[in-house]
Amino acid sequence: MTVTPPTGTPSSAPAEIPTADATRAVVQEFLAARLAGDTARMVELFADEVDWLLAENPVVPWIRPRSTAAECAAQAGELAAHTVTEDARASVDTFLVDGTDAVLMGHLSGTVRSTGKPFEGPFALHLTVEGGRVTRHHLYENSLAIAEACTP
Repeated sequence: MTVTPPTGTPSSAPAEIPTADATRAVVQEFLAARLAGDTARMVELFADEVDWLLAENPVVPWIRPRSTAAECAAQAGELAAHTVTEDARASVDTFLVDGTDAVLMGHLSGTVRSTGKPFEGPFALHLTVEGGRVTRHHLYENSLAIAEACTP
């Protein structure tokens, strides 16, 4: 997407800003780093302060409030520590980009290590990329199924 100011509107911004391409590239880097378990790269890709949203759930050890790049990047490792790696699955069915925003929709599943119980369900992930870094990470998932899988 290229953003062009309306004709006759004064603007201090450049005439064209290729934000969608930049957003898509950062999100693809983020997904590759997440898949590889590259926490250091995820810290680089997250902004210093992140608008993090993932519904708190006291029985799910990897779900908690986060706001710094290091805290946000650590979530992937915490998830891996509490789930069976071989059973973890995520598929992205939809990848939409509009300016600085990206929305990914798909399906995820896994097994909680401590209980041996599976979970699965759809997800939607809303990311915002500004200045080449992820400033928003809002994840919507089947938190009830995950909580049930974490409960002995």
